[in-house]
Amino acid sequence: MNVANIISTGTGSLTNAEPNLSTTERGVYMLAGLGLAAAAAKPRPNPLLNVLALAGGSYLAWRGYVGSCPVKAALMGSHGDS
Repeated sequence: MNVANIISTGTGSLTNAEPNLSTTERGVYMLAGLGLAAAAAKPRPNPLLNVLALAGGSYLAWRGYVGSCPVKAALMGSHGDS
């Protein structure tokens, strides 16, 4: 089993969700996520804020890339494609 198969097997539950974001929403998620992650580069007195900004920004960018958001799915219901 090669590395690509291991990675795709391990992340299958993260990427197999039904896309529920429009193209515009995906772009907004990715821009906001990358902006937040970039803000993590600014030195702060508390390094935990940098880690939280990087983690939150990375998560938002990933959700935009994948095209599905579990929060939107929970708010809109399982049939919320509008």
